[in-house]
Amino acid sequence: MRAIWKGAVSFGLVSVPVKLYAATESHDVSFRQVHAKDGGRIKYQRVCSLDGEEVPYADIAKGYETEDGEMVILTDDDLAELPSTSSREIAVEKFVPRDQIDPMLFEKSYYLEPEKSGAKPYALLRQALQDADRMAVVTVALRQRTTIAVLRVRDDVIVLQTMMWPDEVRVPDFSVETGEVKDAEVKMANMLVETLAGDFDAEEFEDDYAEAVQAVVKAKIEGGEVKRTPTSTKSSGEVVDLLAALQRSVDAAKTARGEDTDDDSDDSDDSDAESSGSRARSTAKKSTAKKAATKKAAAKKTATKKSPAKKTASKSTAKKSTTKKTAAKKAPARKAS
Repeated sequence: MRAIWKGAVSFGLVSVPVKLYAATESHDVSFRQVHAKDGGRIKYQRVCSLDGEEVPYADIAKGYETEDGEMVILTDDDLAELPSTSSREIAVEKFVPRDQIDPMLFEKSYYLEPEKSGAKPYALLRQALQDADRMAVVTVALRQRTTIAVLRVRDDVIVLQTMMWPDEVRVPDFSVETGEVKDAEVKMANMLVETLAGDFDAEEFEDDYAEAVQAVVKAKIEGGEVKRTPTSTKSSGEVVDLLAALQRSVDAAKTARGEDTDDDSDDSDDSDAESSGSRARSTAKKSTAKKAATKKAAAKKTATKKSPAKKTASKSTAKKSTTKKTAAKKAPARKAS
């Protein structure tokens, strides 16, 4: 895990330097919106609802919509004046009984790891929370905004759980109308509760939907039902000049055999010789490409033996290439006579 925040827990005069880690991650199945015909991803444009024109990202501002539909645009200067904080302190406000915190208020969970210098006060705070069977209500600044949270202990690790503000919890706008409940019905309901009573173990439950989706995807991949698009294979972003790479490979091979490279054969000032040399280089490149294709085909058939046909083809191609080079060198001599 990677720490996303560093600071200190302070309670009284005690300070505990800690690191903050995200304690949860979503494994929800997500899908891409694609074109059913070819699998291409669907892109969205930032279009103004008034003039229908695409808006550059630099021209996008933050707006606050009022209840009557009016839009108030906030500038960077307006946002800079808003109260924010970059404090690195988790300040303990009070210790409260656990049952006084409605679980509906809990939002996101984080693990707190002590720095080496804070190991002892961390253990002290952890033990105090366990002995008192209470939660510590704290204030903390995350993403430049102050929020309330609680500290509790889980498996010997202190967990920070951010909380929603009270006005963010909605009040139901409906009432539940219940008829008369008979004693026999209540007794039967209680018997059902006792029959299904047990201890909670999260490992007993499985996300069968995610597993089913993965099984379907795997079956389609094995059946060849995959759309190959230009974005299917991720690349490093490096642009490779394939022709130049092949030319360097040819030159390296010729140098190893003691032959002149194509660059060395371009010293003649005669235009006809240069033209012939260009044709020879073009033929050599084509011959090299054919050799590479032949070698790849042979490599698939056997990993230890070389194909005789491949050798013959290579020799034949080499002879043709040498003959053309010889003809290219003789061309100037014929012109001089």
